[in-house]
Amino acid sequence: MTNRIQQTFEALQAKGEKALIPYIMAGDPSLAMTESLVLTMAEAGADLIELGVPFSDPIADGPVIQQAAERALRSGTTLRKILATVRSIRTKTAVPLIFMSYYNTIMAMGLEAFCTKAVEAGIDGLIVPDLPPEESDALYAAAQQAGGPVVIFLLAPTSTPQRRKEVITRTHGFIYYVSLTGITGAQLTDLTQVKKNVQAIQKAAKKPVAVGFGIATPEQANKVGQFADGVIIGSALVKTIASDSQSPSFLTQINTTITNLKTALSS
Repeated sequence: MTNRIQQTFEALQAKGEKALIPYIMAGDPSLAMTESLVLTMAEAGADLIELGVPFSDPIADGPVIQQAAERALRSGTTLRKILATVRSIRTKTAVPLIFMSYYNTIMAMGLEAFCTKAVEAGIDGLIVPDLPPEESDALYAAAQQAGGPVVIFLLAPTSTPQRRKEVITRTHGFIYYVSLTGITGAQLTDLTQVKKNVQAIQKAAKKPVAVGFGIATPEQANKVGQFADGVIIGSALVKTIASDSQSPSFLTQINTTITNLKTALSS
């Protein structure tokens, strides 16, 4: 199953580049701003973009993204409205889009309906942080039947050999490696073990591995990009959105941030 995610990684690998994957919360501060942010980030050099689907109990996320989910829900954001926004975005850019959604939200719509609507809207991938791979058969089947989105699973420093094997087999697009045992926004300090684990997964999987959690600066992105196939940056961007989204120069600021991150990854 080849889609925009795999095509993007293949194109980057052919050029010797690494993927920059920013994360934002859909609907924070509004869905109109979400569309503007996606288009701005794509233009500035983001290779793939993750869109968080707000949920009332985001257990994998730290305070920054929890608060973003609360703001999005308060602004009236729903999954159906996000899908409508994605349809609009898709008429303006071909950048791969990935939903990060908790399982309750997907189940509430229905697995088959969700996957069909996601594909129709233009979503390429799906990350469900609270769904372990051994319990994902129903979603996996629904996604395949709909022709996507590809399901991307997470691996962590604590993942067992059996879990690694399961994720390598089931994941399409790329494997999401969680760099630390903690929540989003935690500090990443030691890259030695991260590098060792990522290289072991790359060798076993023969698939791209992107690293997330704890990466906030161009310098950190550069260091992780020296061994990973992609770098995911979320909390640092979400924090900027929370503090500066009312500024007239906000989108210019985001453009500069993404450009600097992509430049650091390419150097």
